[in-house]
Amino acid sequence: MRRLVFLSLAGLIFSAAIPALPTSNPEELIGTWRVDLRPTPDAEPYYQDFVVTGVEDGALTGSFYGSDIEEARLNTDWGPVHFAFITRDGSGVYHTTGVLRDGALTGTTHSLGRDFLAVWRATKAD
Repeated sequence: MRRLVFLSLAGLIFSAAIPALPTSNPEELIGTWRVDLRPTPDAEPYYQDFVVTGVEDGALTGSFYGSDIEEARLNTDWGPVHFAFITRDGSGVYHTTGVLRDGALTGTTHSLGRDFLAVWRATKAD
């Protein structure tokens, strides 16, 4: 019985510690995004397009940096829309994740082949 009470209290504390997040609609992703891939915060902007052509059944379609998006997944369970996908070029696979919050995107792109992790921001171009 004590364990049940403890677990109930722990669950109450945990749920109270996580505020409700504003929700986003995955369809807000559809369109062209101007992604700033500058390597450091003080570097000159370096823009590439992230084009989302559709969202359906927990996935998205489109292209990033001129490469088709593969294995895309969406998650809306935590309020904002979170997404992940891969793209490829001659150096290998790029793992990209991002979040749609307040009409803007933030994310990361990880390349094993080129040994980097890029942190980026994007605004809608259209």
